[in-house]
Amino acid sequence: MSKFYFECINCGRKYASNEVTYLCPDCEKKNTKTGPPKGVLKTVYEYENIKKSAKQKDLFDNLEKDDYLELLPVNSKINLPFLRVGKTPLYKIDDIDGEKINFELFLKDDSQNPTFSFKDRASYIVSGYAKENRINTIVAASTGNAGSSLAGICASQKQKAIIFVPASAPKAKLTQIVMYGAQIIPVAGTYDDAFDLSIEATKKFGWYNRNTAYNPFTIEGKKTVSFEIFSQLGKHIPDKIFVPVGDGVIISGVYKGFEDLLNLGIINKIPTIVAVQSEGSSNIINNLENDKFISKPSKTIADSIAVNIPRNYYMAKDFIKKYKGETISVSDEDIMKASITLSKNTGIFSEPAAAATFAGILKYSKNSKIQKNSKNVVLLTGSGLKDLNSVQSLIDFPEPINPNLSDLEKILSLL
Repeated sequence: MSKFYFECINCGRKYASNEVTYLCPDCEKKNTKTGPPKGVLKTVYEYENIKKSAKQKDLFDNLEKDDYLELLPVNSKINLPFLRVGKTPLYKIDDIDGEKINFELFLKDDSQNPTFSFKDRASYIVSGYAKENRINTIVAASTGNAGSSLAGICASQKQKAIIFVPASAPKAKLTQIVMYGAQIIPVAGTYDDAFDLSIEATKKFGWYNRNTAYNPFTIEGKKTVSFEIFSQLGKHIPDKIFVPVGDGVIISGVYKGFEDLLNLGIINKIPTIVAVQSEGSSNIINNLENDKFISKPSKTIADSIAVNIPRNYYMAKDFIKKYKGETISVSDEDIMKASITLSKNTGIFSEPAAAATFAGILKYSKNSKIQKNSKNVVLLTGSGLKDLNSVQSLIDFPEPINPNLSDLEKILSLL
């Protein structure tokens, strides 16, 4: 008997774990290229059986000791990559620019994953599931992070990775993909074009597809961050969590992790999750009150969350509505200012998509939307080294000096 089953986010139909791999077959037939895909599957576990495995007061401890295996779609840890994925630090920050803040601020730094991004959490589970089921070739579409993540994780597992990327993706991310030995397929078009082509290739060649939302286990991998936050806060939930949003998979993963804990009776409510999008790419939060999805072309410096058609729109929308989530959009100027502030105050250099969440909490604080003494977590999802081009306009390298103290003193007098 399988420990989980699938439930379609749109029609509610349930499927056994061996009945379907990607989307609900009924809802997939209704999909078009101009709207978010319907039929994304939620992975649902046998929560009552899990609760019987330990006394309620010991339940989370037992889950944590076994790396939450009972809440993951793999049966044995031996099939998971040897690389350390997750278990990233949660830093407490007391002041910004020398001014003490009146709320608790925690930074969850997922740039410390093996390929320097949050996407490793999803690739880790997808790769483990593939190995357990003797699948050797995995394909994905990506603006860079998911592709470099899958490439690196597959390299550690001796699996073949094929990555479709928009040709305009940041060179640092494309370099990672190539260095990990994956087959890279640059596409003359957008991320959505690369995504659609990868699906067509999956169907034609029988590859296993890691694509965000299309593969339900990407959400399962990303939800592990919620378990870690709960543990690192001493088995307490924060008041707010700020999450960068593009396709809607990360925020769905964060919700799903806390929902699992809720279903197990470990927590009694879901924290307020704040969806942060760039003003130039806010196709999820702009459509939350719409009956019909309307897409606007994305234009933002934060390429990792630049999405015209959010692939996990319906699930993200359902979670935000059901658990009374909040939303905020930030400008590219806000993002770059936040990137500087974050780097200079904490020593954490984040890519624009990650800095967007910090921009979000700064904007919340400025608008007095954060309660005094409340606990707030900012999810930092990728390293700034992934996209050095985005910060070049902010950097002013000084001219070289002659190697003598006189010239050095002239420079120092200007500081």
